[in-house]
Amino acid sequence: MPLTPTDEIVRRARTAGRGVGAFNVLQLEHAQAIVAGAESADRPVVLQISENTVRYHGALEPVALASLAVARAAKVPVAVHLDHAENAELVHEAVALGLGSVMFDASTLPYAENVAATREVVEFCHRHGVWVEAELGEIGGKGGAHTPGVRTDPDEARAFVAATGIDALAVAVGSSHQMLTRDAVLDFELITRLRAAIDTPLVLHGSSGVADADLTAAVAAGMTKVNVSTHLNKAFTRAVRAHLAENPEAVDPRRYLGPARTAVAAAVAHLLAVLSPA
Repeated sequence: MPLTPTDEIVRRARTAGRGVGAFNVLQLEHAQAIVAGAESADRPVVLQISENTVRYHGALEPVALASLAVARAAKVPVAVHLDHAENAELVHEAVALGLGSVMFDASTLPYAENVAATREVVEFCHRHGVWVEAELGEIGGKGGAHTPGVRTDPDEARAFVAATGIDALAVAVGSSHQMLTRDAVLDFELITRLRAAIDTPLVLHGSSGVADADLTAAVAAGMTKVNVSTHLNKAFTRAVRAHLAENPEAVDPRRYLGPARTAVAAAVAHLLAVLSPA
């Protein structure tokens, strides 16, 4: 199946009142597992590559090209997306490599600087047919400017979308990145207000810390794209630990990466059913 643009996947889901799962790729096994889970659930999916993952691999190209290859071989619609890029040069590289969408994060800057930097990225990406997500109201859990408790103001969101021309907006509504427990308390009333304030798809970051029932409720309240990473990493690591505990003499990484890939695929299939029930 040809690579599917992110905007097409998100637009169709939003029209149907469903959520789209966007899952972070750390290495090839993650990309394979995410697509396998999507095929099992018969749902579209977004493969995301974060700036942190680019730093881990030393470059965007190897992990991006691998993800694009896995996406093109999928039996369901799959998009490949650059996540949380703070560097405009990385955005330019992603566009040149063929990624169909980017998330540019200038949320740590003062509002006027965030608008200016984001608008410049949007103008570049739109010239190349690339969809742009941005962030307003820092998502907690990363330290520094990402302070828990920050919330996105609907009026400011409306002005930000109008000033930048972005295609999707990540908003702060109570979730935090890198949560190991699923007990985040979302502000559903705020999600509803944000959905009414702007006609741009809303994105929920830090969704690993949100329980299944609340993910379903968040989509019903107005969220469309739902980002998950840590939850999958927990499943991956748990499977590796279990295999090595049972096979302490194991030395072939394929013997434990295989079960880890299977565990992530199962987690993806489950979450896609939560976000987009049949």
